[in-house]
Amino acid sequence: MLIFENIRLALSSIRANKMRSFLTMLGMIIGISSVIAIVSLGDTMRSVVANEYKNVGLGLAYMYINPPDDTYGDNTYFTTTDAEKLKEAMGDDLAYVGFNQSMRKDMTVGRRTKTLYVSGLAENPTAMKNLKIIYGRMLSDKDFQEKRHHIVLQKETAEGFFGDANAVGKTVKVKLNEDQEEFLVVGVYENQDSALMKALQGGSMEFAYIPESLMVTEDSYNWSLYFVASDANQLDALKSRVTAYMARMKNLQPEYIVMSSASEEMGMIDSMLGSLSAVVGAIAAISLVVGGIGIMNIMLVSVTERTREIGIRKALGARTRDILTQFLIEAAMISAAGGLIGTILGISVVAIGGMLFGITTVVKPQVIVIAVAFSAMVGLGFGLYPARKAAKADPVIALRYE
Repeated sequence: MLIFENIRLALSSIRANKMRSFLTMLGMIIGISSVIAIVSLGDTMRSVVANEYKNVGLGLAYMYINPPDDTYGDNTYFTTTDAEKLKEAMGDDLAYVGFNQSMRKDMTVGRRTKTLYVSGLAENPTAMKNLKIIYGRMLSDKDFQEKRHHIVLQKETAEGFFGDANAVGKTVKVKLNEDQEEFLVVGVYENQDSALMKALQGGSMEFAYIPESLMVTEDSYNWSLYFVASDANQLDALKSRVTAYMARMKNLQPEYIVMSSASEEMGMIDSMLGSLSAVVGAIAAISLVVGGIGIMNIMLVSVTERTREIGIRKALGARTRDILTQFLIEAAMISAAGGLIGTILGISVVAIGGMLFGITTVVKPQVIVIAVAFSAMVGLGFGLYPARKAAKADPVIALRYE
């Protein structure tokens, strides 16, 4: 029952000095909310990046040639013949092979002209770009094989040119080379990037897709070659086979064929974001120590103000540990209250940020538990000295204190 009496006394002391107690909690509130918000922001960013790479496809990889002594020649570039031979050699293990050509081009409808990105897609285009088609259809293998002037527009592009998202059957002109070429709109897609990714990409980037055979000719020399594995789990083995095959084809050593994949890039970014989140979170945790100093300071003041009360309690039979427990509980309650408010504030900040950017936020329970537990330890740690000072007070001297 004594523990409940100490809690009641602690609550009475906090209520008696509301403003002082709140200002004492403020350090803990800021510290806890900062740690939770920053670490959760890092986890959310990692989740967003992971989802973006999953949309791209973890089976995606690309290669380029880094020749010895930077000596470039015909065997250091990729051609359409190389792509065809590679696809034939790898068979069903390759879902897609292409050059991922993308260029800023002028698109015109009537008197209106807009600059956007025009990207080329090869056979089996959905393996490379799984677009959410809302009107019409995706580009087909025949579009690529027969070099048809077909195009898939982004919803915003269609609305900007025609005032209606359903632009299927209408025509646009694109300046591919020197001349304007007319394209038939066969599909319209909706951009599914989150608001955060759109902001990171510049906010207003619009893409249109055409058969890559219109952008890459047999005489074209390309720096890199992209491919998608039919089974993402077998990508590492496939990369080794592709490297060996291309090295033989180009008469180069395998180490000159440089490979990179979406999964490797995702791992690097995830590691970087995780480290950054941990470092910034640790820096924010310093404010918890500052909050603990605030608790110790105010508890010392409280002990001084209540010296006579301590003397009376000890004269009436209160033991040293009873006084120690009383002041420790008061310090712990201030710390716990600050931790609770800080937790709610931190989660709210993350949730509001998620709503503003249209992303799903990630708040891990273990982050909350660790942050609150750390704040409680800080509160108890810094409250121990004032509590010991109160507990060791001489009752005779304390009773004479004015």
